[in-house]
Amino acid sequence: MGYFAHETAVVDEGCMIGEGTKIWHFSHIMPDCTIGERCNIGQNVVVSPGVKLGDNVKVQNNVSIYTGVECEDDVFLGPSMVFTNVINPRSAVNRRDQYSRTIVKKGASIGANATIVCGNDIGSFAFIGAGSVVTKEVPDFALLVGNPARQIGWMSEYGHRLNFDENGVAVCPESGQEYVLESGKVKRK
Repeated sequence: MGYFAHETAVVDEGCMIGEGTKIWHFSHIMPDCTIGERCNIGQNVVVSPGVKLGDNVKVQNNVSIYTGVECEDDVFLGPSMVFTNVINPRSAVNRRDQYSRTIVKKGASIGANATIVCGNDIGSFAFIGAGSVVTKEVPDFALLVGNPARQIGWMSEYGHRLNFDENGVAVCPESGQEYVLESGKVKRK
């Protein structure tokens, strides 16, 4: 066992958990999920069957990651943020065969208490502000806030807001990396 699980955590058989991952108090890792290397699964987290988490994913306290969700490498899931996996849930109607897929792409960050409505992928290095409700696809590097979430800008890979000049070029103040805005999309230069 190359990972750590607190004595109060429940790790079901049939999971694949990577080297160096830490699973904290009262969390439940359900069967048939895959968790990459060097992940941190906070307190009171549920990872449902079939979920895939890449390497270095940080899951803060009180997050439930439901079947149908996949997080690529270096994703941050803030405290008490919420995923859904059915568009029209009803207690009396079994819709387990209708789970929607949601992909959170490499390097994306989702703030505390945000809600991601299922079927809406989150782009690479996108940044979802605390308390936002995502109801549509999120482009790479986009900064979204509000309910419903709306795009108010762009973010660098380092988590800094990008300010584009008249030529559509922005520089991350921390890394010096240049970004280009073309046709409503951001790319690294």
